[in-house]
Amino acid sequence: MTNQMPSRRDAMKLFGAVGLFPTFATRVSAVPPSETLRHASFGASGMALADIRSLTASPNVKLVAVADVDLNRVGEVKRLFPDVKVYQDWRELLDKEKGLDSVNVSTPDHMHAPIAMAALQRGLNVYAQKPLTQTIFAARELTRLAAVKGLVTQMGIQIHSHPVHKTVVATIHDGAIGKVQDVHSWSGKSWGDRAARPTRTDVVPKGFDWDKWLGVAETRPFIAGYYHPGEWRKRLDFGTGTFGDMGCHILDPVFSALALTTPLSVRSEGGSPNADSWGLDSKVRYVFAPTAHTTETPTLSWYDGEMRPPAEVKALIGGHPLSDQGSIYVGTKGVLYSPYIGTPILLPVDQFKDYKLPNPGGDDHYLQFVEACRGNGKTSTPFSYSGPLTESVLLGCLATRFPATTLEWDVAAMKVTNLDAANRFVRHTYREGW
Repeated sequence: MTNQMPSRRDAMKLFGAVGLFPTFATRVSAVPPSETLRHASFGASGMALADIRSLTASPNVKLVAVADVDLNRVGEVKRLFPDVKVYQDWRELLDKEKGLDSVNVSTPDHMHAPIAMAALQRGLNVYAQKPLTQTIFAARELTRLAAVKGLVTQMGIQIHSHPVHKTVVATIHDGAIGKVQDVHSWSGKSWGDRAARPTRTDVVPKGFDWDKWLGVAETRPFIAGYYHPGEWRKRLDFGTGTFGDMGCHILDPVFSALALTTPLSVRSEGGSPNADSWGLDSKVRYVFAPTAHTTETPTLSWYDGEMRPPAEVKALIGGHPLSDQGSIYVGTKGVLYSPYIGTPILLPVDQFKDYKLPNPGGDDHYLQFVEACRGNGKTSTPFSYSGPLTESVLLGCLATRFPATTLEWDVAAMKVTNLDAANRFVRHTYREGW
């Protein structure tokens, strides 16, 4: 073995294949408050553009560069930021832009970990969209590296800073409904597909680099409308289905309110994936270790698509209509109904008629990241928090591959202890050259 430092590609190959990722020299994690952040975005349209707009709303952020594999989708960011440098290869951006302070990673899910890892290795503060990664192993490694580097990180679960989220958390922590024994959470979205992958091969549009879009995933033919720009969420190799897409949002208040840590087991009773796409109509149930805000055996049930909580749970919210997305917290002293981004309701109403909901206020999730990078305060969803949250959500996604099977989870060993076949989905192997 030589003493030569491994190349970026060698390091990323090791990370994807065998779980090793060396620690390179880093720069300081925060710039002086008087300075402006030099910022780059991975992604230039859709959610990436929304992130860019929100981050640059601060006068202390300058967008220096963007990377997007589809040059047909960079027009608006160039109009808004005429001086921005545009790259088609994210690796080239990182190699050439030496004066950066921070980045946002707002790509399809399968590229979150490779790009965020590379950015952290270069000493850059990272705002990463949810889910943090596409696999449990990658979330663990990204969390570890962020801690080693001491950099500012934030996952893009903006509801965490929303007043209604903070009200839910404060109400549970106030003990209003006692110890929580069960939570039922759901989303009406349907990011999955029961149909087989089409067998055709289409012409790749001019200006779109299909190979770079595939990134760490295995090579396959381009199929117009099947992957890019939005359908990738349904596909096993690129997205995480409805659960991965919305679980980090909707379950974030649950994890914060209950201080959930370790899933002990998970079981899926809903739809399962086919060879290429995530399933529809998920129904997943976790058993968690107890916390100060729960009973001894707290459970968390997730439903999406056409699935919803059972009638006896719906009955707990009385005549209130069930929102398209939300959660019901069942406590020893009452029930809290939390429509997604809606004012929480305590039930039964008569019992809580004199109770005043806490009013903790809200924060600007993006400005919080910017100011933390400038040395002012801290972020509320650093990878130390959002990494374990992502792991738990992705464990539910994994469980849908093995319907009607209770998977026992060893969080320290990062493995399913009673079904070895499940463990091959804990991590991915990146394709050669990535």
